Amino acid sequence: MKNLFKKAVWVLPGLVLGAVGGFFYWKFYGCDGTCLITSSPVRSMIYFGVMGAIVNNMFKPKREETKESTGVSNNN
Repeated sequence: MKNLFKKAVWVLPGLVLGAVGGFFYWKFYGCDGTCLITSSPVRSMIYFGVMGAIVNNMFKPKREETKESTGVSNNN
């Protein structure tokens, strides 16, 4: 559960910001029915939300692995 929360900390802000951006994109620039994604506010919010989550996940810092966490020991 703790690991799931750590992953969600990086995905949820991108998802929310992307969905909000998708709504505003539909409101100000969206099509009137000919475009598949931007003709509906729901589709636009879902698409931009997923894209926001993917982009935000790219900026997640890499976890440094230590010898203790990988199980490797140097006992000779």
